[in-house]
Amino acid sequence: MAEEICFFTKDALIIKPPKKSPALLRMIVIVFAMVCGVYICSTCLKQTNTETTRKLLNIEVIERPCHEYDTDRSQIPYLHYPKPKTFSRAECSCNPVRLFAVLSAQRSGSGWFETLLNSHINITSNGEIFSVKERRENASSILRTLDMVYNLDLITSASKNHCSAAVGFKWMLNQGLIPYHKEIVEYFNNKGVSVIFLFRRNLLRRMVSVLANSYDRYARLLNGTHKSHVHSTEEASTLAKYKPEINTTLLITDLKRMEVSTKEALEYFNSTRNIFLYYEDLIKDHTKLEDVIEFLRLPQLNLTSRQVKIHSGPLQEHIKNWDDVNKTLKGTAYESFLRSDY
Repeated sequence: MAEEICFFTKDALIIKPPKKSPALLRMIVIVFAMVCGVYICSTCLKQTNTETTRKLLNIEVIERPCHEYDTDRSQIPYLHYPKPKTFSRAECSCNPVRLFAVLSAQRSGSGWFETLLNSHINITSNGEIFSVKERRENASSILRTLDMVYNLDLITSASKNHCSAAVGFKWMLNQGLIPYHKEIVEYFNNKGVSVIFLFRRNLLRRMVSVLANSYDRYARLLNGTHKSHVHSTEEASTLAKYKPEINTTLLITDLKRMEVSTKEALEYFNSTRNIFLYYEDLIKDHTKLEDVIEFLRLPQLNLTSRQVKIHSGPLQEHIKNWDDVNKTLKGTAYESFLRSDY
């Protein structure tokens, strides 16, 4: 105690506090410095993580598929940005592609119609792809083939894949379309596939064309080769020389069956985005082609085809047993088929 009391003054007693240990003070300073360091480091790490996250988010946005933000919002489900496995779309990777399918029946003008579509610089129509049986064996093979077509991985002679703005094909009713219509309709609606119905109003003319084409598969009238479509009047005239004989006993039944198959297809695919066309209307009124291009939301261009019609002129010139056919259809709902000249 003697060391703690230093001195007296006249007014008060001054007491000197005990000396603290230097080691203790150093320890307190070190601990305080460590706490501050930990706090500063944790704050910096948080900021760094935030910046990294922002950068990653920015990269994510950049890598998203291209979109045209000035496009009508209702059209977004129908715009696609394929990433084919077989080639790179390069500078066209951000060009939107619309998907379509032409649903038709044999000898209904679908081949001619498809050449018109392919004359448009922005359209690729890949032909009758489901004529290959393996592609329509079951629903799975059909959907797998559709994926290939719409991802631009099915290469055909018509392909303008890199910068196509609309991609599709033609599909005949007897090529797996009806048996698997539920799966196909679901696929079309999920993928935003637009359907173009193309049928022939005059079913008797279609029947003549079917019979003549079937005959030529074996007869091969054009220098030993079979051609379903021709590009010259000479070739057309050669094929038209064959006049099929129609079974009048089954004629009414066959015409009704054709009508039913058309109505069936329209009913099954009614829920899709679609447009309905008659071959005869396309022949007579070229503005109908403009409707198709508008339906596909593409620029209007002049569409052309090199194909030449084979069975032109009055039907009586193309049916061997015309008198019997005429007698069978007179007074029926199909009598008008006898008179049409297209």
